[in-house]
Amino acid sequence: MSSLDWPALMRVAFRGCGLSPEAFWELTPAEFQLIVGDPAQSGPLLTSGLEALMAAYPDNENEDELNDR
Repeated sequence: MSSLDWPALMRVAFRGCGLSPEAFWELTPAEFQLIVGDPAQSGPLLTSGLEALMAAYPDNENEDELNDR
């Protein structure tokens, strides 16, 4: 017997996240956790986190390049 609360997980996936059943069942547990987040790890995005994201994904000054992708 599984220790997972499948009905609760499916409610979160379908109602909370808007996933289709097919998308839900194709996810790995790690992918599902990334989508719903980890309450123990959640918190505000601090300046250091924002700076890290900005460094990893800098704005492109030429929007035409983005549209060509």
